[in-house]
Amino acid sequence: MAGLGTVSRQALAQEKTLLVYGDSLSAAYGMAQSKGWVALLANKLRLSHPQWQVVNLSVSGETTSGGLNRLPEALKTHAPDLVLLQLGANDGLRGTPLPSMHKNLSAMLAMLARHKIPVVLFEMHIPANYGPAYTRRFNAIYEDVSKADHVTLVPFFLDGVAGRVDLNQADGIHPAARAQPLLLANVWPSLQPLLN
Repeated sequence: MAGLGTVSRQALAQEKTLLVYGDSLSAAYGMAQSKGWVALLANKLRLSHPQWQVVNLSVSGETTSGGLNRLPEALKTHAPDLVLLQLGANDGLRGTPLPSMHKNLSAMLAMLARHKIPVVLFEMHIPANYGPAYTRRFNAIYEDVSKADHVTLVPFFLDGVAGRVDLNQADGIHPAARAQPLLLANVWPSLQPLLN
C-alpha cells in the first residue's frame, strides 16, 4: 500500500496546468463545450500528455483590456505552467486604438514573464473592410509583441477557416463545430514542443 501511495504522490507532483485564456473563439461560442477546440485539445492531451490538465478561462466578448484585468486573479487561482493567450479579435472588431491593444498584450506577457510562465500567443487578423492601414497595423501587432517578449507565436489562428461559409456559423465570424479540429491543428505544431 505504501508503494501505491508513493506512486500517487509522484503522479500528483507531475501534474501541470495549461491555461487557455481567450475570447469566444476559444469559449466554444454557439456550440456544446465538448465540441470546441479546447475540449478537443484536452481529449488529445489525456492520451498523449496525461500530466497536463486544461483550464479554459475564455470569455465571449473579451478584450485585451478585460483580459489584463482578469489575469492576476487567474494566475493566483490556477497557477498555470503554460498559457495559451488568444485575445485581440474583439479589440479589432470594436476599432480599439491599436497602441492600447499593443500595451495590453505586452502587459499580459510581462506579467506572465514575471511568474516565469511560458506563453503561446495566437496571431489574430481582422477583415480588410476596416481599412488597409488599420488592418495592416493590427495584424502586425502579434509578431511585434511576440518578438519583443520572446514568446511562441501561433501563425494566424483562423487560417483555413476564416471567410469560409461552410466552416463558420451564420454570423460569419465564429467557426462552426466542424471547424474546431482545424483550429486545433493550427495550434498544435506551436504547442507540442512546450509540453515535454
